[in-house]
Amino acid sequence: MTPRGATAWLSLACALAMGAAWAQPAVVDDSLDPPKPGKPLQDRDFGVGTRSFGLDRKVEMYQWRANRDGYARVWNSAAIDSSHFAAGHANPKKLPLDNRRWWSEDATLEGKPIDLAVLQTLGQWRVFRPNFSRLPANLAASFQPEGDGLGSAENPLDPQIGDIRIIWRELSLPPLEGKVELRGDRWVLSPEAAAQALSAERASTVVELPPGTDERLLPWLLGATAMLLGAALVWRRMRRRRG
Repeated sequence: MTPRGATAWLSLACALAMGAAWAQPAVVDDSLDPPKPGKPLQDRDFGVGTRSFGLDRKVEMYQWRANRDGYARVWNSAAIDSSHFAAGHANPKKLPLDNRRWWSEDATLEGKPIDLAVLQTLGQWRVFRPNFSRLPANLAASFQPEGDGLGSAENPLDPQIGDIRIIWRELSLPPLEGKVELRGDRWVLSPEAAAQALSAERASTVVELPPGTDERLLPWLLGATAMLLGAALVWRRMRRRRG
């Protein structure tokens, strides 16, 4: 990597670090009441509801998938293109039902709204078993309880290509102390929580370097960036205490 390229890369890291340090002062509360999810969320197609911060419907279809040994039958949440598969291995072209997700639009903390990014970043999805007493008659004829959800297979132990299974998940929030701050009249992610979430996301993906970057310098660049961000956050805490 050229000296100019290294300088540009580190300049960007410095800008991010200083941006976190010079962010608009915010109110941080270490003794928050539990957040409230607001109005119940509902999957009206199946009459499934929750009083949580989010509702997720996951649909999977039993399909053929090509592999090194030939073909295998698997559950998959998206349609697998079988147009190039051998005869006798055709999949339906699409799922008969969509995967869907609903978010609370009126969640509050201390009487003030919670930003959607807080739910999306800090929320934890958990499978739950709904009460299917409100299942519409047309769907009750096609689905039966299977595990924590519903399935269309006549024999759940021997599903056929094209069979569907559905589960629902609800979103809960962990304690928010130190993870959110009040900006104006809305609770948003604190810089620390946002940085942790970004680090976790980047750790699970391939790091892409700017053009011309020598990959041998990657550990040094990442270490320098982490040090800059850490120093910025420590300095920001010191400013708060002095204030």
